[in-house]
Amino acid sequence: MLQFLDRSRELAFLESKYQDAAAQLIILYGRRRIGKTELVTKFCSNKENIYFLGRLEAKDDTIRRLNECLVTYFKDSSLVRNPIRNWERFFEYLGLRDDLQLVLIIDEFPFIVDRFPEITSILQDKWDSTLRKGKLMMILTGSSIGMMKQHALDYKSPLYGRRTGQWKLDKMNVVHLKAFFPWYAIEDLITVYACIDTIPGYLSRFNPTKTVLENIRDKILSKGEFLYDEVEILLREELRDPSNYMSIMAAIAGGTTKLNEINNATKLDKSLLSKYIHSLERLEIVESVQPVTFGYKAELKTKGSIHVIKDNFVDFWFRFVYANKNELERGNIDAVFSNPSTFNEYLGRKFERFVLEILPLLGLGAFTRTGKWWHGDVEIDAVGLDDSNKRLLACECKWTDNVNAMSIAKDLAPKIKEIHWNDGSREETMAIFAKSFSRTTTSFEGIPVQCLDLNTMELMLFNSPTASSEKEA
Repeated sequence: MLQFLDRSRELAFLESKYQDAAAQLIILYGRRRIGKTELVTKFCSNKENIYFLGRLEAKDDTIRRLNECLVTYFKDSSLVRNPIRNWERFFEYLGLRDDLQLVLIIDEFPFIVDRFPEITSILQDKWDSTLRKGKLMMILTGSSIGMMKQHALDYKSPLYGRRTGQWKLDKMNVVHLKAFFPWYAIEDLITVYACIDTIPGYLSRFNPTKTVLENIRDKILSKGEFLYDEVEILLREELRDPSNYMSIMAAIAGGTTKLNEINNATKLDKSLLSKYIHSLERLEIVESVQPVTFGYKAELKTKGSIHVIKDNFVDFWFRFVYANKNELERGNIDAVFSNPSTFNEYLGRKFERFVLEILPLLGLGAFTRTGKWWHGDVEIDAVGLDDSNKRLLACECKWTDNVNAMSIAKDLAPKIKEIHWNDGSREETMAIFAKSFSRTTTSFEGIPVQCLDLNTMELMLFNSPTASSEKEA
């Protein structure tokens, strides 16, 4: 059984709220399969708690289950003879137990709101009148980011101003991939990261005794498997009609990232396209990316943001499942890999993102900002900026073997001069990432160069004190 990983900050946050003398109303949200239920279960393992799961069912069934929760926890036989009939009575009953320090988890709160739109107003009223005066800790969780923002976080929501804390649960740190796949080499772990990211619910679907390519074929590309339709289910939870949104994301996954290019690919009206993309950004499915120096005074004229899919699994799904759905429906999985260079090119792009994620763990410096940089036709895969010490790290990422580092440094050096950030008063460093090197170097024209191959990265990430300190039993 896997150990509980990478949630020490979240547990510490919840524990600090629990130890507070005042009543708490906490909003915990994050995408499907991110580990919200596991987190609250771990947090409540040694605490008095009531757990209630919102689900798609008739209203009467929901209220009946609510009553059963109270009967089971409080051993109150009067609720059998005279059960609660609505949410108002449920919160009133809890208000009568204000002397008890209790954690109430309402999991998948959006399902409740969908069936009982009045619940936010009822909760507002009961929180203000009674619940906030007791010791109750209420945690509302949800996978639908749009619904949670609208009904629990937005200033127009009746709950606005009542919450005492909120936390968006994000992906795990990449160093924890090794815990899921202890026998995988780093190249395999990067491939896992590129295809399903670090989402616990997806990682657990892969079989660690099989190769990564076998897992991709068996668990993502095979009709009927959980991950085969997962992205469509995710989008239908957030969007009433996801068809145009899916066309936009298919274009982005295929490499069409600028607004005018997406417009040409989808043929959607420009005003509608902007609205759709804004909605995808609000739902944190797509993000608009600018060069890492964007906003710095010397780069204010830089234009041309690009749009990317934030989640590697969603990106992979659109690139290889959605684009090949006709063949996959017939069971022709080999069609996806008919051109190996296509998959390798995809892995190369994800290797750049992987490097950006691990930069803080490699001891290459403390950076204020990290990201890609481009201007016109000049592009650098990864850049780290230390605003305090005026230090710039420029990185090139090559998903290939036998890389000549001197040749890469020769191409990279003039690109660095194109970055107008603290010109003349900054310290410059280069880093080159590759599967392996045929030739390495430590400097080029006076600029220090670090060469990191997969073996080096594996040691630094999974066998270093830094990596060990990230792990939590």
